[in-house]
Amino acid sequence: MSFQQSLVLGIMQGISEFIPISSSGHLVVLRAVMGIGEIPLLYDVILHIATLIVVIVFFRERIGRMLGALLRWTRRTHRAEDAVDLKLSGLVILGTIATVVIALGIRPLNLHNHPRVVSAAFLVTAALLIASHFARGQVGYDGIGRRHALITGIVQGFAVIPGISRSGSTITAALYSGVSREKAGEFSFLLSIPAIIGATVLEMRHLGDLGSVVGPPAMIAGFFASLVFGFLSLSLLVRLIRGGKLWIFSIYLVPLGIWGLFAL
Repeated sequence: MSFQQSLVLGIMQGISEFIPISSSGHLVVLRAVMGIGEIPLLYDVILHIATLIVVIVFFRERIGRMLGALLRWTRRTHRAEDAVDLKLSGLVILGTIATVVIALGIRPLNLHNHPRVVSAAFLVTAALLIASHFARGQVGYDGIGRRHALITGIVQGFAVIPGISRSGSTITAALYSGVSREKAGEFSFLLSIPAIIGATVLEMRHLGDLGSVVGPPAMIAGFFASLVFGFLSLSLLVRLIRGGKLWIFSIYLVPLGIWGLFAL
């Protein structure tokens, strides 16, 4: 992989990780278009680490409160106002368990090497985004419970299918489970943190293979491109979620999916 190719992939990862058009799906399509052969999944994970940093920085206040509440709970010094953050931490763990169960069943299918499957999944994402426009969730963190976490976590597990947008599908799932628009977006990205960390740990065994395919300069370029464009796209996404306008991206995904079914 060349420096320029890695840069393009990094930019696409940063944009599409948050904008609900599926980062993994677009990486598959771009590789097919640019004629790039199979690359260890760890490269995708490295790009995801960049966007993970974006999530942590963007939601640092909420994450800080959750970690502080957990720390006080372990020391048995927690306060009454920690209740919501402690419950939220538990729900993230519950949702993550649901994600792992589903994802482990799908990962062996190795769908990253099937661009037409990815194209069909783009159409599924488009349908989910259109459906999100009609959701009317009202529940905030005070009322969110296990049902909301399980539904969102299960859908996140299916989002390991390239072409299924993780952000788009989980936000839609949270909305239809009853969570308000503002909190659905935040909960979706809080739930992504352990998922990305887990994927990174699992793929570390491929570190040696990665170095033989992607050189350090290209890897660094992809990482920082993903980081910069991730900040920009997440800022945009938060505004679109509040306005109920995720459906806009279906206008792009439908023709892309149809094109991919016939051209790839």
